[in-house]
Amino acid sequence: MKNYKPVFDAIFKEIHRVVIGQDDAIEQILVAILCDGNALLEGYPGLAKTLVVRTISDLMNLKFSRIQNTPDLMPSDITGTYIIEETSGKRQFKFQPGPVFANIVLADEINRATPKTQSALLEAMQEKQVTVGNNTFKLDLPFFVLATQNPIEQEGTYPLPEAQADRFLLKIKVGYPSIEEEAEIVEKYAAEITEQKLKVILNKNHLLSLQSLTRQVPIANDIKQRALKIVVATRTNKDVIQYGASPRASIGIILASKAKALVSGRNHVSNEDINAMAYPVLRHRVILNFEAERKGMTTDDAIKHILDKVK
Repeated sequence: MKNYKPVFDAIFKEIHRVVIGQDDAIEQILVAILCDGNALLEGYPGLAKTLVVRTISDLMNLKFSRIQNTPDLMPSDITGTYIIEETSGKRQFKFQPGPVFANIVLADEINRATPKTQSALLEAMQEKQVTVGNNTFKLDLPFFVLATQNPIEQEGTYPLPEAQADRFLLKIKVGYPSIEEEAEIVEKYAAEITEQKLKVILNKNHLLSLQSLTRQVPIANDIKQRALKIVVATRTNKDVIQYGASPRASIGIILASKAKALVSGRNHVSNEDINAMAYPVLRHRVILNFEAERKGMTTDDAIKHILDKVK
């Protein structure tokens, strides 16, 4: 298999002209895109979540749109609506497409939208189409939803139900930068700002062929079995986990590990890939039991506990 590492190195290099740090989050967003999956980004405000997504869409020459979710946002504000248009004395309904008609849709603070609006977005994510009235419109491929949510300020929010969170391939945690990175951020953005012109590195067709290549990355049988055992362990480890992950997680772990191997320039999946991708694939698919919560465990602690058990 051809080594694509130079392509991904070029992407990282360009992104880092705008975004400082956040390597893990950037790599995991690229993994979600290569798997043709959607991702949920969770982090405190001001950690460059929007900036990362916008920069990636520029580098891939994809149409980008951003939806700021609020409690009064209606499904038609996302999908689009029919407007009356008058041409030469005749009135007719014309479809005005909404912001979901893009390649990368950033749904900011998805937990602020009402369940009805969230589910309009989920049809687009799952079916790659939008239904308005009696008509169904296909979305332009590639199509991804990257949704952000804030772990704080939970008043007045509508947390994504587990069944809907399961539609996201990865839940990516965006953390604070290190002190050196923060010094660099301040240096860069508190001084005179120069507009960065980014090079386009991939186009839609490259991306679609990389997506089909991702699925062809070889994975040894013993590594595949271990990935399945990890997912099954989330259902049987009742000492920490009350509800385990669905078969969607098994597909997710294997696909995401293939994408991670491709990004890292390896021509097969390794155990390290499985360990690294288990966290973003499982963290929104398992529910801790009361005992684990009482001990102050996080879902990441529970996943680590399972990874240590399944050798």
